[in-house]
Parts: sequence; structure tokens; C-alpha cells
Amino acid sequence: MSIHLDGRGSLYEQVYRGLRGLILDGVFGPGSKLPTSRAMGKELGVSRNTMLNAYQQLVDEGYAQGIVGSGTFVARSLPDEARRPGAQIPSPKRRLKLSTSSYAQRLLKHAPRAGASWRLPRHHLPYDFRYGEPAYNDLPLETWSRLLGRIARNARAGELAYGEPAGPIELRQALAGYLRRARGVVCEPEQILITQGSQQAIDLIARVLVDAGDRVVLEEPHYTGFSFVMGSSGAELISVPTDSNGLQVDNLDALDGIRAVCVTPSHQFPSGGVLSLERRLSLLSWAERENTIVIEDDYDGEYRYEGRPVPSLQSLDQSGHVLYVGTASKLLFPSLRIGWLVVPQDLVRVFTIAKAFTDTGSSGLEQRVLAEFIKQGHLERHVRRTRVRNAARRKALEAAVSRELEGIAELQGTQAGLHGVLWVPELPGSREQDLRRAAAERGVGIYPVHPYYRRRPRKAGFVLGYAALTEREIDEGIRRLAVAIKRLH
Repeated sequence: MSIHLDGRGSLYEQVYRGLRGLILDGVFGPGSKLPTSRAMGKELGVSRNTMLNAYQQLVDEGYAQGIVGSGTFVARSLPDEARRPGAQIPSPKRRLKLSTSSYAQRLLKHAPRAGASWRLPRHHLPYDFRYGEPAYNDLPLETWSRLLGRIARNARAGELAYGEPAGPIELRQALAGYLRRARGVVCEPEQILITQGSQQAIDLIARVLVDAGDRVVLEEPHYTGFSFVMGSSGAELISVPTDSNGLQVDNLDALDGIRAVCVTPSHQFPSGGVLSLERRLSLLSWAERENTIVIEDDYDGEYRYEGRPVPSLQSLDQSGHVLYVGTASKLLFPSLRIGWLVVPQDLVRVFTIAKAFTDTGSSGLEQRVLAEFIKQGHLERHVRRTRVRNAARRKALEAAVSRELEGIAELQGTQAGLHGVLWVPELPGSREQDLRRAAAERGVGIYPVHPYYRRRPRKAGFVLGYAALTEREIDEGIRRLAVAIKRLH
């Protein structure tokens, strides 16, 4: 326990003032139990009598109350009208002026604007079309918990120590088989690095393969995780437009000296287009000819509802130019923080070293649970079930938009994935926040698409996630949203 003794008055008075400061600063919240006088005295190096006197002073002045047999507790209502932020932190006489690195300067430039959250805000609205999350009620948590308990109980000492930077071999073996079956990815287990989600995988790629000044292509619109990382690495960012067939690959021919192309081919984020086979082959041919790396973010490639399943871009790569990024966030749940990066064979060593310098290995128990979850077939069964359920949710969304918003709004990009984009042509982009507020007043959460564009669209658009809602909730949410849109027109 760190208590500032100011040297004024008796020792018990100094301890009393220090404790009172911690209470007023909220370090000890209302109703919380204070450490015993014996334990506190031992830690501070003062007698127990000194502590008893300090505690009694707190009680006498209404900051605490003693309960016989239970201890001393902070009063639930304090005598002071307001808490004093930072009361225990003395102001320095001279503030150091520390300069930051050029990397830090770029971080500040490319990070979300001041006051913005790294994650979508949670407003706890009953009809929240928040995207990027699965249906938590569909998760086989009983199965997961059973595996976690068994693996934790039987864990050997070595399995609780620091693990391999690339992840346990049993998970990489299980993933190699799963990715081959589900996404057509061709790799050996040694080519897989387990990461803390897809974002760490993208950051590793930038650290290992991108220098300041390198030219990096982004889709327009694009996943901002790419632009944050590549921009902060000092890369020159170049936007190439997308359409319903994904990245307009022909535009690459006019570009020179490109180091990397960042794509979401299976379900373009956020517009929802699927990169056609012709464009996939053209992109790979161009990358081989220009000796350019292609970063494939396959964030929700398992979910396709129209036509035949589309294999990953990496499965078509014959020259080793594609680095494949995947995540368990959409398959299972985001807080699991497990992703994977598949790299060409000749880059395995340098990526493993970079990963070791980053975090010395991710959480081992959860990785072993995921390995067993895959080996026992639970993951593929879960994906099959959720694909059917999400297809029904998607159908409900399309039907509701068609019924409630015909001629007013257009839904795009729902042939795959877990979200679509709702465009409102008659509403200018500058009024997106007006519609958000009007929708929120009716219990509906919607999220503007413009943050994913480098040049803001003229018309209003919203990313609608539907996986976490029931069909009835989707139907009612769109009905309420339609009322909000019509009243703004």
C-alpha cells in the first residue's frame, strides 16, 4: 500500500491524511473494506497503535465506520461534497518536456480522432445493429467450458510456463487441417503463427516487411486496422476503389513500386463485395510480376450464402506472395483474442523472432482448448449451425429492408459475412449523425460507414450487423429505423 506521508504533525496524523486522500480519490470506494490495522501497520512500518489512532480519526470524522468482528469500512456517504481527483499526486515543480519518436508521431496521426473509441460504442439499445460480433447465444459455451476445465486440471508445469512464440504445435496442426478443409489454405503447421487476433498479425507484417516510405495499397473503403498500422509504420497509403466484385485490380497497373496490397477478398469490408475469380487470378499474377506482397484478411470467409463457397486467395497463390490472416473473433468470440497468420516458408524464422520480441507467446490454455475444440470437430459443427442461423437472419434483414424501405434505402453486400451496408441516397452524408440520433431515440443502433473511407461518401450509409440479433428483433429494428428515416426526409 502506497501512502504519502507529508511529514507534518504526528505519525498517526500523517497516516490519517494519507488514508483520507485515498478515500477521497476513490482508491477506496464507498463501502469497501480497509486493510486491518495490523497488516497496514506492518506494511507501512508503523506501530499498530499508530494505525488504530489513524483509523479512529477516520471514523470520528465520518470517512469510515468500524463493524465489530468484521473490520473497518469506508463510509457509504462521505462528508465531503466531492472527490478530489489526484489529491495524492504532488504537482512537480518542473515538468519534463519529453520528445516522442517519429513512430509515436505517426501513431497519433493515424489513431482514431481524439475522443473516439477504438471499438464501437455500446449504447445497450434493444435493436442494436452493431457489427463485428457473432451471436453469443449460439456459442457452444458448455462444450468450451468442459474442455477448458479438463485441460486446466491436467495441465503440466511446462504447459503453464512461457509457450512457443508461434503458439503450441497442437493448435497449429489443428488449424492447418481446418484451414485446408474450410478455406482451401495450403500450408504446413510450421507456417502458422498464433497471434492475439488479426490486428497483431497485421502489425507483425508491417514490422517485418514494410519500411517507412514504402507504398501500400488499401481498398476504398477499407478496414481501418490496415490504415492505422500501415500509416503508423510510415508507409505511403494509396487507395484503390472497390465495387460489387471487390478490389478493382486493373487500377494496379498504373501504380509503380507497390510494397503491399491489403485486401478482404471473401467479403470486402465494409462494402461486402466478393472478389471475383478473374480478379483474384489477375491480382496474383500482378503481385508475382511486381514482386509485391498481398495481405489477405479472411475475417469472416466461412459465411457465404449465395453460390459455391469461395476458397481463400492464398489457396490460388503459386508464388508465395500471399500472407493469410484469420481470426476466431467471428467464429467464436472476440475476447478469446486468438488469430492466426500464415506466412511463406522462407519467412517463418523472421516472423517467429518478431513475434517472440512482441509478446513471448499468447495465452496457452485457451490455445490448447481451441486445438481440442477443432480436433473433436466442434468448430466445424458450430460453423455449420451458425451459417444456417445467420442465413435466416440475413434473409430477415433483406425482407425487412425491402418491405419497410423500398425506394428509400438500398441494402448491399449481404451475399457473405455477417453484415451489410444500408445506403440512403436522398440523405447526405453530412446528416448521418442526425439519423443515428433519431434511430437511437427509437431504440435502434446504427453505425455510419464513412469512417472506412478516406474520402467521405456524399450519401449517407450505415454498416448493419445482424448476427447478434434474432429475426424478430431485426424485423422490428428495421421497422423503427424506417420511421426515423421517413421523418428526416
